[in-house]
Amino acid sequence: MAEAVANVARRINATVEEGKDNLDLSNCKLISFPDGVFKVLRNVSDNIRVVTLADNEMKAISSKFFSTFTQLRELDLHGNVLTKLPDTVGEMVHLTSINLANNSFSAFPDKLTEIVTLERINLEGNSITEIPLEKLYNMPALKWLNMKSNPLDSNTQSVLQSPHKFDILCTTESEK
Repeated sequence: MAEAVANVARRINATVEEGKDNLDLSNCKLISFPDGVFKVLRNVSDNIRVVTLADNEMKAISSKFFSTFTQLRELDLHGNVLTKLPDTVGEMVHLTSINLANNSFSAFPDKLTEIVTLERINLEGNSITEIPLEKLYNMPALKWLNMKSNPLDSNTQSVLQSPHKFDILCTTESEK
């Protein structure tokens, strides 16, 4: 545990001291985003454009995370155990890419459809059965949606077969 804490501290210090625009806390055994990190990054959070929290054990991500990293362009949360996102994710006015692959979502995180800048959504390897296609069609910037390895219901799968204004990756019955 002490080694994991030291690893997180080293990475945060490097981000602050080197004025980096990214924060990589992947593979740090985190179960949540550490509150102390908000204080340490307070003066540089507006400079951070990319946050990677992949391959941790996070069950939730707080609203405070999204209200702190307001300039975020890319967020990588793949390989956690998240089941939902806070409503404040919908307020991310600069976010272009979110990776939520290999988590524990059983429902599509609807608030993502409110982010007008979002171009890429990766939800591969979750337990999602339906997606809000109408809301996705209304997303002006969306270019790519990955829904592979989700138990999409047959209605959703058949609708996904027709052409769309963005690329959809999904597993169909014939590919299994």
